[in-house]
Amino acid sequence: MKITGLEVLTLPDHGDSMMLVAVDTDEGIHGLGEVGIRSRQKAVAGALDHLADLIVGEDPRRIEHLWQVMSRRGFFPSDRMVGAAIAAVDVALWDIRGKALGVPVHELLGGRVRDHVPAYTHVGDDYHERDRFLDRCRGLVLEGWRHLRFAAPHRADGVLDARRCLRDSVELFHQVRETVGDEVELILDVHTRLDPPEALTLCREIEAARPYFVEDPLRCENTESYRMLRARTGVPLAAGEQFGSKWEFRSLIEGDLIDYARVDVGVAAGITEAKKIAAMAETHHIKLATHNPLGPVTAASSLQLNLACTNVAVQEHQTDPEPATAALFVERPTVVPGRVERSELPGIGVVIDREEARAYQATAAERPHLRTSDGAFTNW
Repeated sequence: MKITGLEVLTLPDHGDSMMLVAVDTDEGIHGLGEVGIRSRQKAVAGALDHLADLIVGEDPRRIEHLWQVMSRRGFFPSDRMVGAAIAAVDVALWDIRGKALGVPVHELLGGRVRDHVPAYTHVGDDYHERDRFLDRCRGLVLEGWRHLRFAAPHRADGVLDARRCLRDSVELFHQVRETVGDEVELILDVHTRLDPPEALTLCREIEAARPYFVEDPLRCENTESYRMLRARTGVPLAAGEQFGSKWEFRSLIEGDLIDYARVDVGVAAGITEAKKIAAMAETHHIKLATHNPLGPVTAASSLQLNLACTNVAVQEHQTDPEPATAALFVERPTVVPGRVERSELPGIGVVIDREEARAYQATAAERPHLRTSDGAFTNW
């Protein structure tokens, strides 16, 4: 079997662009992967063009070998943009391997260790309408969700005042806890918006409400900043969705600075690399909470990884694709409130109508911008 080509598909998804990669072979089997970085897709498309030159004509079954070639062939180590391109190709190679053998990918990773994967959902960002927001929390719990995620609030006009964000986050978290009771797990996503003083105070002041974890309380560029936070709060911490390799996860894991590794299969260089990160995390009693604000392909590849890893806590599920895009997916993971059902389809368990998909040419949305009250740029 030889790789004959690589095709990039861009599909509309709630005003954004879902970037898929199809890897074809001379035996008529193709695999699908998804790029986990939706911003800067032109840069990722350039990386995919380079990767195609490296893999066309190669045996797609040599997944580890091709991962090493894609990651290291350019002399300079791959960064997150290249890592996201490698991730899409790597998942597609696992998809090909599973289809060729007639088995789901989790069987190739050692077999399933669980019957389904617990999942959490997003409450939404309409926290400025507080009563409506709390009603939404109640409704999701009644549907069957047992893990709810919401973000640290910012002003409706796009201004982030760190001190106000701190106060609003504390108030909101306690209100949600009072609304849903003690049996529902709550996740607060700070989205890297705060500096250490505010992040520390926030974590301390919501400890009594028992968060499942606080996600990305600090920026990811300097992982050592988590050491101070770790030493001064008992709140479980989660980070890693912006990391592109095991090397970037290394200091957080080896320093025991997090409780949950937010591995994104579409960013952290695919299933091949994610499996290694999971093994590193397991040696430090750190569980996976896989990141997936993306589409069915990343949901499916995350599912396959999570079915085969013992140290898994929960999988993110944000929303279904918009109806027109969803119709292109002949098969995709089944999500019911509270969990993602396992699939026994060969490969990652996604089938797409490629002919119809080619009719779309979506453009990635510009990321939202936040600024401080004095007009300075700050993290979204």
